[in-house]
Amino acid sequence: MISAMKIKTTALALLTMVNVQWSMVNVPANAQQLKQFTLEDLNFGGKNYKQMSPETKDYKWWGDELLRKEKDDYLLVNKKTGKEKPLTDKQKQQYEEWGKGPKPVAEVKDHNLFVGDRQLTTDGSREIVYGEAVHRNEFGIMEGLFWSPGHERLAFYRMDQSMVSDYPQVNIFERSAAYEPDKYPMAGETSHKVTVGIYDVKTEKTIYLKAGDPTDRYFTNIAWSPDAQIIYMFELNRDQNDCRLISYDATTGERLQELYRETSPKYVEPMHPIQFLPWDVSKFIMQSQKDGYNHLYLFNKDGKQLKQLTSGQWVVMDVLGFNAKTRSVIIASNEASPIQQNLYAVNVENGKRTPLDNQRGWHRGTLSENGQWLIDNYSEPDVPRVINLVNTNASPKALTLLKAGNPWEGYQVPTYECGTIKAADGQTDLYYRMVKPADFDPTQKYPTVIYVYGGPHAHNVDARWHYASRSWETYMAQKGYVLFILDNRGSENRGLQFEQATFRQLGQIEMQDQMKGVEFLRTLPYVDMDRLGVHGWSFGGFMTITLMTNHPDVFKVGVAGGPVIDWKWYEVMYGERYMDTPQTNPEGYEKTSLLSKAKDLKGKLQIITGYNDATVVPQHCLSFMAECIKAGTQPDFFAYPGEPHNMRGHQSVHLHERITQYFEDYLK
Repeated sequence: MISAMKIKTTALALLTMVNVQWSMVNVPANAQQLKQFTLEDLNFGGKNYKQMSPETKDYKWWGDELLRKEKDDYLLVNKKTGKEKPLTDKQKQQYEEWGKGPKPVAEVKDHNLFVGDRQLTTDGSREIVYGEAVHRNEFGIMEGLFWSPGHERLAFYRMDQSMVSDYPQVNIFERSAAYEPDKYPMAGETSHKVTVGIYDVKTEKTIYLKAGDPTDRYFTNIAWSPDAQIIYMFELNRDQNDCRLISYDATTGERLQELYRETSPKYVEPMHPIQFLPWDVSKFIMQSQKDGYNHLYLFNKDGKQLKQLTSGQWVVMDVLGFNAKTRSVIIASNEASPIQQNLYAVNVENGKRTPLDNQRGWHRGTLSENGQWLIDNYSEPDVPRVINLVNTNASPKALTLLKAGNPWEGYQVPTYECGTIKAADGQTDLYYRMVKPADFDPTQKYPTVIYVYGGPHAHNVDARWHYASRSWETYMAQKGYVLFILDNRGSENRGLQFEQATFRQLGQIEMQDQMKGVEFLRTLPYVDMDRLGVHGWSFGGFMTITLMTNHPDVFKVGVAGGPVIDWKWYEVMYGERYMDTPQTNPEGYEKTSLLSKAKDLKGKLQIITGYNDATVVPQHCLSFMAECIKAGTQPDFFAYPGEPHNMRGHQSVHLHERITQYFEDYLK
């Protein structure tokens, strides 16, 4: 049941209960005189992209003072009036020194760890890696160095990947192509081993946590006690269904106790370190999905759960920090609507939630050091950007620092719509976005392209500007296409049942839901079902080929970028979380593999990859091509030399020109 404390549902959220939420129609009478977009305008690698993006301002907190960066200088912002003044020379000096304190500089050079002018390790190499993110950035890991409060100690990762197979990447830009292998642990194969070291700045000694044999274990979400004497870490087995929060003595590395354990018949996914209350260091906040949705729990330092702080059929999406004065934790959640992100203050003593924004749109917040001030940067479907300053101490009254104009003024802009359909289970609401040409005529029939991703930890539809529409959709709508985008089960921010429906059979439930989207399109008289295309990248590339080969009479044209073809070639951490291993789930791997589907391809399919993709390695698409050759089917193939999983810089413009032209040639 949704908590009785839930804030009143907004008009936007109410509208999501019906099929069409709202649309923005941008078709003035003189539409033929408006300017047309180019990919240089719309694509992030384009020459005009920056000026076509909503205006923004660069604010940052200097403790509890607000600064705005302008070119190479900073302006001090009055938090009551919003007025700005240049920093004095004295202030500039204070700002330059702020945050440095006694903290030495920790850095990694050639895989070795340095603190100040002291080299801590000497055996660093591509096989022994220090101080860098491990476990291929899964479990929320984005860094490998963790300073304690007061900067007395530095925790760091050490990753031994000498036992991991090399994937044979090749640099073709050398006179003779050079072999540049990448360590890539594939599902079911030998993985790396991680340990955690602690360097003491005063004693200049290093110890390692006595966590036992690191084989087939994941160490993640490292946190320090406020007094820097204890370090905490979530430890996960390779099967990722048994997670434990363990504490260690930071001076000896000795294991102290297990504070928390969570198991699951599917998987447990720790993504956030614990956070101690600044006003009571004997208690900490922990995030968990154990009740089906990601929520906050209050524990004491001995591991006793004191209470659940938030609850309901919605997700805590981020913890921004704390306001010690009001004894509150500041969070972002989708309580108001599954496609919104809004900001709240949660009182730790009574659980009361106070909204800190207008309860519409998609809000990102940044807290001051004491948590009493909040920068709220947000957009709504018809609002490009607003930046507000909010006082979190009381009933918030926002001071608007920026209200961006429409950067697309004077252009012929498509219509963006949002609504819901039922999933293949007949019960679950799925959110979609539809983009229509600016001169849309409901009596005409339009070629239609489904853009798909569909995988974990991502979504496509939310209440941002234009419902978070990708700029390429605007470009295609300008060329006379209808675009349809659906967030199927398996995507993020909808709770465990929604996300784990795809367990051990990636692509199957997702395909069923996407085909419900196709059924919906069939009911629309303006959709030409004889001209239906599909496009996606990465997991979306996998879904594109899955849809085209399982429903070859439905989809006429597809473009699959960086596609997974067989999950046995994907990396250990992600692949085994959702599919288990090829050894323990052979039926699932066989059912989801696209190799056997090469013979079923009928429509026009273009496969695109970065030639040096280290995420979805080229073995995927090349193996599919080999099967197509055997079967006599005829996909097209294009590679970007030297590029990784996504095309960088201006090459992205070239990529989207290529994608567009393929649909122009074969679907229109």
